[in-house]
Amino acid sequence: MGKTKLSTLFSSNNNHHYTLPLSNTINQTLVNKPNSHKDTFPFSLFKFFLCFICTKKVDGGSRTEEEEKVYSWLYTLAHAEKNMVFEYVRSTERGLSFTEAERRLQENGPNVPLEYSFPSSWHLLWNALFHPFNMILIVLSSMSFIARDYPNGFIMFILLFISVILRFCLEHKSSKAAKKLSEFLSCPIRVQRCAGRIEQKELTVQVDHKDVVPGDIVIFEPGDLFPGDVRLLSSKHLVVSQASLTGESITTDKTADVREDHITPLLDLKNICFMGTNVVSGTGTGLVISTGSNTYMSTMFSKIGKKKPPDDFEKGLRWIFYTLISVMVVVVTIMFVTDYTASKNLSQSILFAISVASALNPQMLPLIINTCLAKGALAMAKDRCIVKSLTTMREMGSMDILCIDKTGTLTMNYAILVNHLDCRGLPREKVLHYAFLSSYFKTEQKYPLDDAILAHVYSDGFKFRPSKWKKINEIPFDFIRRRVSVMLETDDRHSQFFGRFMVTKGALLEVINVCSFIENFDTDEISTFSSDDYQRILNLSEELSNEGLRVIAVAIKKLEMQQTCETSKGSKRGNHDFERDMIFLGVITFFDPPKDSAKQALWCLAEKGVKAKVLTGDSLSLTTRICREVGISTTHVITGPELEELDQDTFHETVKRATVLARLTPMQKLRVVQSLQTVGNHVVGFLGDGVNDSLALDAAHVSISVDSGVPIAKDMADIILLEKDLNVLVAGVEHGRLTFGNTMKYVKMSVIANLGSIISLLIATLFLKYEPLTSRQLLTQNFIYSLGQIVIPWDKMDEEYLKTPHKWSERGLPMFILWNGPVCTFCDVATILFLLFYYKANEDEKFFHTAWFIEGLLMQTLIVHLIRTEKIPFVQDIASWPVIFSTLVISAIGIAIPFTPIGKVMEFTVLPLSYFGFLFVIFLGYFTLGQIVKRLYIFVYKRWL
Repeated sequence: MGKTKLSTLFSSNNNHHYTLPLSNTINQTLVNKPNSHKDTFPFSLFKFFLCFICTKKVDGGSRTEEEEKVYSWLYTLAHAEKNMVFEYVRSTERGLSFTEAERRLQENGPNVPLEYSFPSSWHLLWNALFHPFNMILIVLSSMSFIARDYPNGFIMFILLFISVILRFCLEHKSSKAAKKLSEFLSCPIRVQRCAGRIEQKELTVQVDHKDVVPGDIVIFEPGDLFPGDVRLLSSKHLVVSQASLTGESITTDKTADVREDHITPLLDLKNICFMGTNVVSGTGTGLVISTGSNTYMSTMFSKIGKKKPPDDFEKGLRWIFYTLISVMVVVVTIMFVTDYTASKNLSQSILFAISVASALNPQMLPLIINTCLAKGALAMAKDRCIVKSLTTMREMGSMDILCIDKTGTLTMNYAILVNHLDCRGLPREKVLHYAFLSSYFKTEQKYPLDDAILAHVYSDGFKFRPSKWKKINEIPFDFIRRRVSVMLETDDRHSQFFGRFMVTKGALLEVINVCSFIENFDTDEISTFSSDDYQRILNLSEELSNEGLRVIAVAIKKLEMQQTCETSKGSKRGNHDFERDMIFLGVITFFDPPKDSAKQALWCLAEKGVKAKVLTGDSLSLTTRICREVGISTTHVITGPELEELDQDTFHETVKRATVLARLTPMQKLRVVQSLQTVGNHVVGFLGDGVNDSLALDAAHVSISVDSGVPIAKDMADIILLEKDLNVLVAGVEHGRLTFGNTMKYVKMSVIANLGSIISLLIATLFLKYEPLTSRQLLTQNFIYSLGQIVIPWDKMDEEYLKTPHKWSERGLPMFILWNGPVCTFCDVATILFLLFYYKANEDEKFFHTAWFIEGLLMQTLIVHLIRTEKIPFVQDIASWPVIFSTLVISAIGIAIPFTPIGKVMEFTVLPLSYFGFLFVIFLGYFTLGQIVKRLYIFVYKRWL
């Protein structure tokens, strides 16, 4: 049948008592097909706005109703007798007829997991276009064209175009990652069907996996894939790989001759085989009890492909959007009415109102945000990281928990030989000698452990001289015996077995079972294998396993010179004829060493406020040892089966405290991530590269995989590491915080500057008999100021800021505005009073327009230096050279405009030098007052940006 690209990820046991289904019809006993989550093109703007308002939290500690139905059905069939199993799925011991199978195929549909419709390119373009602030630009641009204010309309349209194209091009990626899970290769399945009108005959036929239906009897052998959830009917030495479910390479024995109950963990059920797992060795038959969307696989597909809950930053942007809309409606209306009452010119008042609305809207927000993200992504690319989702850059800066899988991330992902011990745990060279001979002469199925043995012998200078031995034969490894034997011959009289002998190594229990003798190295004698020896070896193995070591056993046996794997007549002899009455020598221990860089990287992440949690499917003992080696605390550890026994509240509390979570299923990894996100309110990153990590990758705020990971893990990930090195993530965190910090600079600066200037305009409009600025002047001021903000993504951040994670605070921005907004308004009002009382500008419109234009432009240009740092600007900290250059250029342009022909077109006039002296004083006062407010704000709220 062959293997497929299918990836299956599922949960573990549940802890409820289950009752039999009330009806045995397929539609009632099998799980109902859940609704597919389709990302269709949004035709309704109301639906678009609704998605910004409504959010739904996921409870990471509970199962869905669909999962509970699947679990109940599987446990019911695992507990039932074989004849009752046929009743439940309405089948017979002969199998289904071809007619009935065709009817069920029409009723249940093809045997594939749920299919989803993922966003198309048009949908992605729609989302990029209808960003809340882009919508304001669209409305204002349209109004400008209607009012025949073409320059303003074109300016806003260009800003809109650049922002949309930047976001669409840089964030466009394959959105059909989850759908690949449901793509099988062509996979024929052997099923038993019955045919004949008068006399029913059993036939074995091959059908495509998509045509398998509940009630089919499947026949399987090594290499076959289970096409659905299967209740075993017969089995012979059946060994199944569930690596796609658990992440562990350890195989599982399955048998039909058992009745399970609800106490057994779901993935440990011996008589149930799950869709997507495959046969390693052995044969058997099974009854298909669930197919397609009704299988255990459907519990995974109900999670994959859904949108992640919006982060705090997106919620904050929505708050700004609604706030500005509210202010815009009120302020613009007042200013329109006031201006029209004074001028009685409707078209002029409309243009002025549009200009005010345009000035209130932070037009560069989408562009600045996307530029910051794109710049961070390019910086990550230099560190050999591919950023697929731009928003991930911002979340990298907010990430405070990083969940990582152990294998290959913390470890070197290869084995090294640690020691060679006798039955009492003492190092013995003889054990290594014979293990080396086995690995050296072994030719079939070379494993990494053989390479580790050879590397240890060669690197440590052992001189075992394999040239003095000759290989006679080999009994290869299989998953039933779980050992390998090599027959050798030597004429070396210094050898214990001069002549012909056999070396066997493999799983400890399997080797012990064929040993009748044991070598006592202290007395140099061979004695009978006793129960005390057996218990001593098991205790030693348990101690070694608890230290995170992998153990294999070594045994030897003297052979007669004529003994080989064939008799003199050429007939094969059974392996049991040779692998018995052997002499137990000792054990070889192996360890997957931690990476040298892992400890340093984890320490650097901890220094930056990112806590590490290990989520793995490996054993607790091995994981604990690795974590101790790299400096991760192992005070609070737990396993997946233990998590399943916890109630919801205890589950969340345990996940919060635990640093090492081992033997987790993919669904448990998902629930841990969701618990940290929803209950713990953390920004969670997940680093994984296996099929079993896909669910957690899909749910995490920051999903990270490696270039060598499986395709589905890379598809789900937002960041791909081209090097499997945690130090790359340290640099990524710094880039993310720089991105987040620069974005927050613009958000806070633009909101304060825009709101402050509009409130000042409102005050001026109420006191003056004319417009404080004409629509053309206001738009020009806004355009020049916006151009100067483009360099913000290239600014630097304080070193202190980069040391801790930062999140959007729900109360942070409103409080920031209430504290700092009045400072801008105060300076603007002071300028108004100075112009009215000192220069008597109440009657001179050109003078007031010119002075107000320059003061407003310089205020909005210089405010970035006050907002960008906690320190005193220009004294304790200086901005990056692009920001300094931009400030000088924009300020020079603003001051020079009245002296140029453009100034005449804009109806400006020349200002006296005394006014620029006043500006120096007012801005000195602004920075002084702003710094005082800044220190008070930091003292109260313990943060700035």
